[in-house]
Amino acid sequence: MSREIQVTFDAHDPAALSIFWRDVLGYVHPGPPGVDLPEGADPLAAWDEFLERAGVPESERNTASALEDPDKRGPRFFFQQVPEDKVAKNRVHLDVRAAPGLEGDERMATLEAECARLVALGATRVRRSEPAPPMSLGFIVMTDPEGNEFCLD
Repeated sequence: MSREIQVTFDAHDPAALSIFWRDVLGYVHPGPPGVDLPEGADPLAAWDEFLERAGVPESERNTASALEDPDKRGPRFFFQQVPEDKVAKNRVHLDVRAAPGLEGDERMATLEAECARLVALGATRVRRSEPAPPMSLGFIVMTDPEGNEFCLD
């Protein structure tokens, strides 16, 4: 039997990091439990209201955030606040599949365009790896706003 997975990020600012990844992946923030959000409502604002009604102090309202795939195909993402900084290279990273099925110049141009979009969102470009068939079609290594490595693939 297969299992569902959740990808968890340690973060200094869970809300900000979840907004970055929401915009990268096209995911959505789920609403609070038992709250029916009207079309177009801001789930993060709904969470603030929910936590205020629950008596959670404002200083503790950014300790976690989550994202879900609106198509229910991808894993859930969870962002938890931690005090320590990231100190080493990730042993696991995400590959953001920005150019599936493309090869050569078309692939790399598509990856470059997505890289520019993600830099505007707060990502940092680390390096470009040129295509080296048959082992690699080429990719771009990046980091998110808190320094977590990922690849545009």
